[in-house]
Amino acid sequence: MQTAEKILVIGSSGQIGTELVQNLRDIYGIDAVIASDVKVTEQAKEGPFEVIDVMDAQGLLTIVKRHKITQVYLLAALLSATAEKMPKFAWDLNMQGLFNVLDLAKEKIIRQVYWPSSIAVFGPNTPKVNTPQFTVMEPSTVYGISKQAGERWCEYYFKKFGVDVRSLRYPGLIGWKSAPGGGTTDYAVHIFHEALKSGSYECFLSGNTVLPMMYMPDAIKATIGIMQADAEKVKIRSSYNLSGFSFSPEDIAGEIRKYIPGFKISYAPDSRQQIADSWPQSIDSQEAQKDWGWQPEFDLAGMTADMIKNLKK
Repeated sequence: MQTAEKILVIGSSGQIGTELVQNLRDIYGIDAVIASDVKVTEQAKEGPFEVIDVMDAQGLLTIVKRHKITQVYLLAALLSATAEKMPKFAWDLNMQGLFNVLDLAKEKIIRQVYWPSSIAVFGPNTPKVNTPQFTVMEPSTVYGISKQAGERWCEYYFKKFGVDVRSLRYPGLIGWKSAPGGGTTDYAVHIFHEALKSGSYECFLSGNTVLPMMYMPDAIKATIGIMQADAEKVKIRSSYNLSGFSFSPEDIAGEIRKYIPGFKISYAPDSRQQIADSWPQSIDSQEAQKDWGWQPEFDLAGMTADMIKNLKK
């Protein structure tokens, strides 16, 4: 299906961007989707690519005008575990990048913005089970603070300036096409690689740490789904709760043993344990289901089977 959309994906070489660009090009055509990152990556061989520092507002404007961009997916950010090591830079990157893109939409230079939020917006005082859409949010990480602030700014730009901005609170994301980017849930990707390579894995979270997760094909489906939804159906302009399934390291190790019977897991919790302990265990995403029809396809068993099949290739 060809349309007149011209789409820019900023931070396109990360865990989400790698798969999002491929899916968007399948829908809109290769030339309609511009991949971009702070340096040239392998994606430059696959279609249109630009080097963009999202904190450089003038450079961003130049590229947006050159390609007549209508939609921006802003994925550039420093994730939870990495951000704790560089808090000031993480705040500057995560916030200034968002302002630069929202301002393009405010000035009617682009039509639509996608910006991802995260379960990191919740904190230790948030209800942990079936965390509701509207609840106590007292994030205890730099990443979570920046995402919560970003949600408020997205809603503000929508109400004040009519900016068509859309957002999802991602749980932990698991995929086989790219490496994770420094988050607290990265173990759920590493565990598959190590299981296939060595038959054992040392986990940086404790065995009973239950967190909400999602398989990447579902995350991509939700991301494109909310952007393609009719504007009047997108009733929440801060960010929607998004849920797939929840599990602990022990749970996923048990699923992996169905394919690798001798698989062994050990535990050495590090600083990421404290972050994980402040997050929800499961998410209520009924607002997304009700407003624009969100429905995940994968559960833990289905994801494990698909991950092992594809990584073995």
